Amino acid sequence: MIHVTVMIPTQRRLGGLAVAVRSVLAQRSVDFAALEIIVVDNDQVPSAQSTVEDLAQGAACLVHYVHEPRAGVANARNAGMARASGALIAFLDDDEEAPEGWLAALLAAQARFDADVVFGPVRGRAPDSVVEHRDYLERFFSRLGPAEAGVIDHYYGCGDSLLRRAALPDPVSPFAIERNQIGGEDDMLFGQMQAAGARFAWAPDAWVWEDPAPDRLTLDYTLARAFAYGQGPSAHCAAASPPDRIGVARWMVIGVAQAAVFGAVAGLKWLTRSQDRANWLDKAARGLGKTLWWGPFKIHFYGRTA
Repeated sequence: MIHVTVMIPTQRRLGGLAVAVRSVLAQRSVDFAALEIIVVDNDQVPSAQSTVEDLAQGAACLVHYVHEPRAGVANARNAGMARASGALIAFLDDDEEAPEGWLAALLAAQARFDADVVFGPVRGRAPDSVVEHRDYLERFFSRLGPAEAGVIDHYYGCGDSLLRRAALPDPVSPFAIERNQIGGEDDMLFGQMQAAGARFAWAPDAWVWEDPAPDRLTLDYTLARAFAYGQGPSAHCAAASPPDRIGVARWMVIGVAQAAVFGAVAGLKWLTRSQDRANWLDKAARGLGKTLWWGPFKIHFYGRTA
């Protein structure tokens, strides 16, 4: 009987996908007879099928391939959920590599704290060829948290997490398809779960490496993402039922102040070629996103398979 499903959504990252799957197959202190891996290929054509079939040969656990041609990260996650058999669902991205104690640490924290969702740290890893802004870029793709394991009052993203399926508002299609193009489907889900009284926990030992694609290790990409991240609080208030207009106004005012102050500091840092100048640009971009959050300013990072 399957107890744990490890889900890996992917789109045209065969090398990273192979690393991610092999890292799951190398886990220690887990019952592989009660474990399955589901790879969801979110490409118009089944481009990852042969890779997954090769990885499945001789694997210690079941490895399933799911093809979801409809574009969008929510579509991909929901397709995997529809196929998953586990009572617990762990998420690993196709640019992540899990050390051998990762899954056992997630499971231990879930049992210890009776958690509905457990999150672990992510450590960004840039290749040696990346020199300029290296510290900033690795930190941008990292996720930090408390040094100690415990119950937390907030949530993180879906990558490197473990969900209790029974706690989901919809155990088959929990991710909002309206977020297919802009992302944030995980934030919306966890926000709903938090409002319903879900318990979140943090497991510092359940960390993973993240190896961003080379085209993401640029300021053009990270600052656009920072702008999109900044849009989150304002957009979340606007999407509430009924809309939280006071919250939207408050976040927009905060955004204006952040964009002005951090933007000024960033300008000075850039003129002096300070090593931390990218950090301040990032802060300014997030502030600007809080202010410019609606329709024409939305950036679509997801939802493309062509």
